[in-house]
Amino acid sequence: MRWLFVIFAGLMLLGQRDAILVPAVSQSEVQVRQGFTGTELLLYGAILDPRGQRAGAEYDIVVVLKGPTEPIRIREKERIAGIWMNAESSDFRSAPSFFAVAASRPVDEIVDERTAAIYELGTRFIQLSPTGQIEPEKQARFAAGLVDLRQRLGLYKEDMGGVTISEQVLYQARIQLPSNVVTGQYTAETFAISGGRVIASAIADVEVRKVGFERFVEVASQQWALIYGLVAVMLSIGMGWIAGRLFAFI
Repeated sequence: MRWLFVIFAGLMLLGQRDAILVPAVSQSEVQVRQGFTGTELLLYGAILDPRGQRAGAEYDIVVVLKGPTEPIRIREKERIAGIWMNAESSDFRSAPSFFAVAASRPVDEIVDERTAAIYELGTRFIQLSPTGQIEPEKQARFAAGLVDLRQRLGLYKEDMGGVTISEQVLYQARIQLPSNVVTGQYTAETFAISGGRVIASAIADVEVRKVGFERFVEVASQQWALIYGLVAVMLSIGMGWIAGRLFAFI
């Protein structure tokens, strides 16, 4: 039924001259509960050619899923007198908390670097917006460090070949959200590319939010920060006292 809806919506737009993308996502809302171990999002849709041809034979598809942006400071470790210490640092204003790219084939075979940078079609093209003045080489080094760190955490990923196009019309990509994702609004932007140019693009939204007790704790920490902090301190002291009494009898 979902595929039929996607195709029907696309047919309603066939009066246009350019290629038409009709995107959809398997879950418009991801609920994070206790014991959340991650989930898999299915991003799918149709690419239709107003000329009546089968678009998949001429177009490549790239899907970019981005989480909420956040400011972040990256520090370098340097060994001084045999001790690893914080050295230089760099601040970025808008680092995405999650970033994943899936493409029908390697991006460097689809577009040139300039186009890839404009549309952020890869982890090395993420627009991080550094604050202050910083040398280009140093900026590139810190950006690469951030990408490497979040790749190891499963928050930044690429899957060149992760988009499949069936019947030269329908496409789909699967992207895994790990358990440590940040809550907020996620955007899944799909690009149709032909001849090295982006012909069409479309966006689908996904909301990741906490529910149940986790949601209560999150709201409490934001709206009643002082009370939340005092309760946390009291719980820590109480648990420490109980642990001490238990060990006293062992």
